[in-house]
Amino acid sequence: MAELVGRAVVAARGAEETGDWEEYTALLWRAGAEGVGAVRVGVELIGSGDVLEREVGCDLLGDASDQNGAVRGEAAAALVALADRESEGSVLRSLARAIGRTGDGRAVPVLVALAGHAEAAVRQEVAVSFAGVVTGRPDGEDVGALITLTRDEDPDVRNWATFTLGFQAEVDGPAVRAALWERTSDEHGDAREEGIRGLARRRDPRAVPLLVELLGNPGGAHVHTFEAARIMGAAELLPALMGYEPDSVGVTAAVRACDPVLRAQLNSCVGELMARLHRLRPDLDAAVYRELFGPDLRLAVLRPEGCSSYDVEALLDRAGGDPVRAAELVVLDGG
Repeated sequence: MAELVGRAVVAARGAEETGDWEEYTALLWRAGAEGVGAVRVGVELIGSGDVLEREVGCDLLGDASDQNGAVRGEAAAALVALADRESEGSVLRSLARAIGRTGDGRAVPVLVALAGHAEAAVRQEVAVSFAGVVTGRPDGEDVGALITLTRDEDPDVRNWATFTLGFQAEVDGPAVRAALWERTSDEHGDAREEGIRGLARRRDPRAVPLLVELLGNPGGAHVHTFEAARIMGAAELLPALMGYEPDSVGVTAAVRACDPVLRAQLNSCVGELMARLHRLRPDLDAAVYRELFGPDLRLAVLRPEGCSSYDVEALLDRAGGDPVRAAELVVLDGG
């Protein structure tokens, strides 16, 4: 452990000159796998008088947290303590990145405080790190800080904050939608796209013509755009989607969601599936629902031994498109 971390520190000093961080990243990840031992060394490093060693210590605590859930609380506590005394921007950037990886609620006030840091690099890391700890309360201080960051003077900060708020956080409300709508006219293209996709994730109808525009430009149409189209399920998106070859990035799924004929066929299959399931097992409580922030149609089945959940389209595919067979598979799954 000590030898690995020592080599990582040397690699980090070299990377500051060359810009090649690959060796450092690999060495520290290996060290982080040690869990408790990695946290012990990380805590020692963040107490160092050397700025770079404190950065390495933060990164090590983050790597350990990623690979060992049991040490996250201890890592978070050490990082919270460091936040109270640290003033170097480069260390605070590493701290923000690491504390978000702990998934610990104590990270929220630390990130909220750092959201107002003078250095854009720190604020950007905060915007990214909120994804791991955001509470999902529209009136939460974390959501408030993210909304503020979506209006940051730095375009990269705005972009990452809008992505975290719009596509990663499961939170909605007038203030959230207002912030996302503002970004749809952002001069920074990436931030604008994130605003559009964030609105679509909340099924806001204002996103439809903007998605049509994005789909008309191959540079703006990637996996998240197709997922946004699938969530909206709007027929107006179908002509633009048909201009893409079916592939693995979500085009086919988006077409299925937006095509009124295919959507009607799915609804009919769901009706048959539920009717058959009730006939086979009238004692089961079953319900179909759509994810609030996602595209999937789900089937929840409450059994005596617990609740099962199915992706309806995947279940139908498994049954060869036959809703009767799909219902039988659900019954068989319960034994």
